[in-house]
Amino acid sequence: MVRLSTLCYIQRGSQYLMLHRTVKKNDINKDKWIGVGGHFEADESPEECLLREVREETGYTLTSYRYRGIVTFVSGDGITEYMSLFTADGFSGEESVCDEGELVWVDKADVGKLNIWEGDRIFFALLDKSDQFFSLKLVYDGAGTLVSAALNGENLPL
Repeated sequence: MVRLSTLCYIQRGSQYLMLHRTVKKNDINKDKWIGVGGHFEADESPEECLLREVREETGYTLTSYRYRGIVTFVSGDGITEYMSLFTADGFSGEESVCDEGELVWVDKADVGKLNIWEGDRIFFALLDKSDQFFSLKLVYDGAGTLVSAALNGENLPL
C-alpha cells in the first residue's frame, strides 16, 4: 500500500510548532511529537495538501513556506508513505485547538529531547544544516525500530 502525505514544521523565531499526538485511537504516532500535516485528498498537489492540513490542524494560514524534501517511509508492515516535508516561517490567523493532540511551541534545541521517531532526528539535522532539497529513505522493522536510512540514494550510518 502507498500513501502520500505532507508534514510541516512551522517556525517562530528559534521554535517549531510541534504536535504531541495523544488523541487518536490506533495512531501509529501515538505519544510521538511531530509536525503538522496529513494525507493527500483527491487531486491535491503537495502545496494544496500542506495549506489545507495546516489550516485544519492549527487554524493558521501559511504565508511563507518552503518545500524541503521528500521522505520515503517504509513502515515494515506493508505501507510505504511518501511524505513531502516543508518548513514555514510565515503565517496568519489565530491558533485553534487540534483534534489530534496538543500544539506546543518548542525550542529547536529541545526537539531532540522529545519522543520523536528516530528517522525524524535525521531530517531535523538536515533541516538545520542545509537549505538543499533532499530525498531521505527511512526503513522501519514494523515495530517502530529504524533499520536503515539513505540520503539522496547513499546509505547513512545509524
